[in-house]
Amino acid sequence: MQAVFEAINGVFGFIGPLSDLLWDFPTNFEWYRNIPILGNISLAIIVLLGSGIFFTIKLGFIQVTHFKKGIRLLTEKRSVQTGITPLAAFLLSAAMRVGPGNIIGVTGAIAVGGPGALFWMWISAFFGMAVAYMEAVLAQIFKEKKDDEFVGGLPFYGRKLLGNSVGIGVFLSILYILYALCCLPAQGFNVVSSVGRMAEILTGKTIAVDSLFYYIAGAAIIILTAVIAFGGIKKVSKWTDMMVPVMAVLYILVVFVLIILNIGQIPYFFTSVFGGAFKPQAFFGGAMGTVLAQGVKRGLMSNEAGQGTITMSAAAADAKHPCEQGILASLGVFLDTIVICTLTGFVVVMAHCWTGEGAEAWAALDKLPKFTESIAVLTPGTSMNAIMTFLVTLCFGLFAFTCLLGMISFSEIAANRIRKDAVCINIVRCIALFVAAFGILCNLAGLELGNLWAFSDLGNILIVYFNVPIVFVGAKCVFKATKHYKKNDGTPFDSSVVGRNDCVYWDEKKGAH
Repeated sequence: MQAVFEAINGVFGFIGPLSDLLWDFPTNFEWYRNIPILGNISLAIIVLLGSGIFFTIKLGFIQVTHFKKGIRLLTEKRSVQTGITPLAAFLLSAAMRVGPGNIIGVTGAIAVGGPGALFWMWISAFFGMAVAYMEAVLAQIFKEKKDDEFVGGLPFYGRKLLGNSVGIGVFLSILYILYALCCLPAQGFNVVSSVGRMAEILTGKTIAVDSLFYYIAGAAIIILTAVIAFGGIKKVSKWTDMMVPVMAVLYILVVFVLIILNIGQIPYFFTSVFGGAFKPQAFFGGAMGTVLAQGVKRGLMSNEAGQGTITMSAAAADAKHPCEQGILASLGVFLDTIVICTLTGFVVVMAHCWTGEGAEAWAALDKLPKFTESIAVLTPGTSMNAIMTFLVTLCFGLFAFTCLLGMISFSEIAANRIRKDAVCINIVRCIALFVAAFGILCNLAGLELGNLWAFSDLGNILIVYFNVPIVFVGAKCVFKATKHYKKNDGTPFDSSVVGRNDCVYWDEKKGAH
C-alpha cells in the first residue's frame, strides 16, 4: 500500500513547481524582478487586486454602501418553492469559504510571510468583495431552472457570455469538477484526522492511524457524506444551514476567550501586522513580494473571490433580484477573511511562536499543529489548553466536512452543464466520494500526499485565469443590473435590463406575473 501511495506522490511531483510558476509569473524572470516595487508583484496578484479595485470603483464601493442592506437580507424570513432561500445559499457558500484554509492558510501565510501577510489578506478581501459580487450577480442573471431547483454558476454564465458555445460550458464544467477532485483528498484527510485528534484529547491516549478506530471513523464519514450528497442540493443546504452557524459561532467564541486571556498582547498584534506590511525594507526589497503574495494567495485559498467556484450556490437561490445574491456573496468574503481569518491571525501572532528562540521548531511543524501549539502558548499549564485545543479541532473538522459537502454539491451543479440526466449526476457524485475516500486512505496509511494536494493551489490560479476574463466580458450586464437595482422603481428584472434576450428564467418569471 505504501508503495502505491509513494508512486502516486511521485507522479504528481511536477504539480508543486508548476503551481509556483503560475503564481509567481513573471517574478521568476530577472528582468522583471529588477523593476522597482512592481518587480515584486506577480501577474496573479495584479489580476486579483486590480480586478477588485476596478470593480469596486465602477460599482461605487457597493461592498460598503450596501453592507447594511446585506445584513437585512440575511435576517429576512422568506419561503421558496423553487431552489433555496438567499440565506441558505449564503450559508452554503460559507460552507465552502469557511474551511480549513481559515486555519492552516492563515497560519501558513504568517509562517512564510510574517504577520504583515494578514494585512494583505484584509486588502485582498475588501476588494475581493466586489469581485464576489460580480460573480454572484452573473450567476443569478444566467441561472436555469431544473425541476424544483436552480442551477447555474461559472459554466452557465461562461457559456452564455462566450457566444452560447456548448463546448465552453462543458469545458468550464470539467475544469471545476477537476478542481474539486483535486481538493477533495485533502478535505477527506482533514475530517478523519480531526476526528482522531479529538478522540486522543478525550482519552489522553495516542491512537494509531491504522487502528480499527480510524477505519470505523473513515467509513462513517464516507457513508454520512454519501447520504447527504445523494439527497441533492436542498438536502446539502439543510445540513449547511445547521453546521455553518454552529462552527462559525463556536470558533469565534473560542478565539475571543483566547484573546481575553491574553488581552495585553492586542497592541503587539496590530503593531506586528501593520509593521510587517509596511516596513520600508520590505516594501522596496524582495520581502515585499513574499508578504504580499502570501496574503493574496492564502486569502484566495480561503475566500475564493475571483475563482467562480462559489457561484453555484449563488445561482441556487430564489432571489427577488440578481443583485441581492451579489450583496450576500460580498458579505461571505467579509465573514470568511475579515472575521474568521483575522481571529486565526490573533492566535498565531499573539503566541509569538513564529519568532524568537523556538521559531525553528515551530516552523518545522505542519500547519494545524502550528496553530494548536500557538493555543498551548496562550493557555500555558491550564486545563483550558485541552478544552481550547479540542474545540478548535472540532471546528477544523466541521470546516473540512462542510467543504467536502460543498465541493461535491457544486460539482453536481457543474455537471448539469454537461448533461442534466440522473446518470451523469450520480457518476459525478460517486467519483467525488471515491476521491474523498482516497484522502481518508492517505491518513490511514500515515501519508500526506503534498504533491497531490498542491493541485489545490494550481486549481485556484487556473480557475482565476479563466474566470476573471469572463467576469470582465459580463461586467456591463452586472453594471446595468446594479443600476436597475439601485433605482428600485418597482419594475421587474428581465433580459431587457441588461440589453440581452437570453436571461430565460427572469423573462419567464416576468411573464408569469
